[in-house]
Amino acid sequence: MTVAAAGAALHAVIPSPTQGVWYLGPFPLRAYALCIIAGIILAVRMGEKRYAARGGEEGVVLDIAAWAVPFGIVGGRIYHVVTSPGPYFGEGGSPVKALYIWQGGLGIWGAVALGALGAYIGARRRGVYLPPLADALAPGILAAQALGRWGNYFNNELFGRPTDLPWALKIYEWDQSAGQALRDSTTGAPIVDPDGPFHPTFLYESLWNAAGVALLLWADRRFRLGHGRLFALYIAVYTSGRLWIEALRIDEATKVLGLRINIWTSIIVLVGAIVAFVVVTRRKPGRDGVLVRPVADPSDDEPDLMADLKDDAKDAKDDAKDASDAEAADAKVKDALAGDSPVEKTPDAGKRPGAADAADDEAEDPSDGGTDNDPDGKTDEKPSADDSAADTSSRSAIN
Repeated sequence: MTVAAAGAALHAVIPSPTQGVWYLGPFPLRAYALCIIAGIILAVRMGEKRYAARGGEEGVVLDIAAWAVPFGIVGGRIYHVVTSPGPYFGEGGSPVKALYIWQGGLGIWGAVALGALGAYIGARRRGVYLPPLADALAPGILAAQALGRWGNYFNNELFGRPTDLPWALKIYEWDQSAGQALRDSTTGAPIVDPDGPFHPTFLYESLWNAAGVALLLWADRRFRLGHGRLFALYIAVYTSGRLWIEALRIDEATKVLGLRINIWTSIIVLVGAIVAFVVVTRRKPGRDGVLVRPVADPSDDEPDLMADLKDDAKDAKDDAKDASDAEAADAKVKDALAGDSPVEKTPDAGKRPGAADAADDEAEDPSDGGTDNDPDGKTDEKPSADDSAADTSSRSAIN
């Protein structure tokens, strides 16, 4: 044995599994999937117990998990493929492998984001508020993440930089499709990655998350956190750990300004979680008083609804009657203008509009020799023939 091999054997105190898949006849049992499923069961059990302790109805968490879990798995896979596209869309990649979830690769941020959307849909359908439900689920979600990281261990993936620390991790060259270590064609022994041993980042994150679960449970009991504050604290705890753990990892990842994209995501989400915690603490201290959305009594709404329907029908009937009367009046006017009005004619009938007013004005005009009403109400008489003759004579004499 060479000095390098002896040193590697000395420092690699944590061996990795050489197999991550077992078969029951034709059916594969994958360690990665079993860890994820175990985490989901743990989260649901913890969530049910905690939600009931807050006054919630039994079975609500399981009903909402039926929405949140599928959404979370899809979201986690989408995030992983988008942020690490090389194995699927890069040179030599296979796009169809983006569907091979059992081979590993779920981004936590996509899982949380889309899982939250699924939980919101489930909560709306179940008639409960989401913030108190999220607070009840937060410690269980972090416990599920602590357990799920062991799936990466069985897949020999997501390890950190090489190290000579006593807890360094030995990694094997891996056949992802077969779910087992590659073996030497001569000896049949599993082939050890020559660049190792490495930082066991899966273990770091699992232990960090387990400690975070204890912190969340203590903080919830001590400060009675509600209105989504415990969920915000969960996000802050996880992201603060993910920052330094992500900096140790050496697996392929998209980088922005020299940093892995998950580091940037952790920074942004951490700041958002802290802001949300502070704002909600100021506005809504204490626990949620109401868990269930108010539902109106149908018997109370029915009379009002019937009254509204009757009023609407009456208004529609009145509008129709007014429209009918207006159409009839328009038709009469058109007929009258055409001279074919069927209405009974009066002494003024047949006169063009305004004729009567013109006649009155003409009668009142003094220049036409008619009568004129003075302000005192007296009526002036027309001059007689003799008066006219005398007036004419006077004018002749003057001229």
